[in-house]
Amino acid sequence: MEMLLHGIMWYAIFLFSTTLHESAHALAAYLLGDSTAYHEGQVTLDPLPHMRREWAGTILVPILSFLISRGAWMMGWASAPFNPLWAMRYPKRAAMMALAGPLANLLLVLAAWGGIHWGIHTGVLVEPKTMIMSKMVWAAQPGPYNSLAVFLSITFSLNLLLFVFNLLPLPPMDGSTVLYFFISEDTARKLMQILQTPLFSVLGFMAAWLVFAKVFKPVFFAVINLMYPGLSYQPSVG
Repeated sequence: MEMLLHGIMWYAIFLFSTTLHESAHALAAYLLGDSTAYHEGQVTLDPLPHMRREWAGTILVPILSFLISRGAWMMGWASAPFNPLWAMRYPKRAAMMALAGPLANLLLVLAAWGGIHWGIHTGVLVEPKTMIMSKMVWAAQPGPYNSLAVFLSITFSLNLLLFVFNLLPLPPMDGSTVLYFFISEDTARKLMQILQTPLFSVLGFMAAWLVFAKVFKPVFFAVINLMYPGLSYQPSVG
């Protein structure tokens, strides 16, 4: 029962975080001149349109990843449609659209950070003795603040994970578009044609999956030690 309730909280936070990520993509594209996602109902915080578009990434994979990791974490994906002709015509706008998603996750990281510090300042939460993704802060006393501590911990760690993973500079991750800001639009178009081929997308995703664990753990603990200066948390099992 405890794992079931834990999984429900993980999934609710995952679904909201992923929906916000894709809605940010869709809204940015609409504001920058591409209404494709808008007309398909993607500019919304209602998760159902996103779930219908990517049922495997929003339902199947998150549940399986949670079970396989024995409740340690959850992973999945969603997507927002865009007009490739618009992206090819305006590569820098396409890059702005791509980066809107990770920035939405960063906002949730900062909101959870603020909530954690509020809880510690008011005395209802305390710094943990050990650090794992779902227990980044503890309730000072047994009771309802246990749920708040878990909620803030998962919101922080999951959105940090989504932010870092999507910013990896490999196709089809959003971070692969950052280079477009620093090169000419003609060069960006040529690069876009290469990176958007199915072969590069598959290879890029496989490479991102392989390197992510090595990248995320030091980033996670570096951010944690910024949030809890002087405590010097180190990576541990879990």
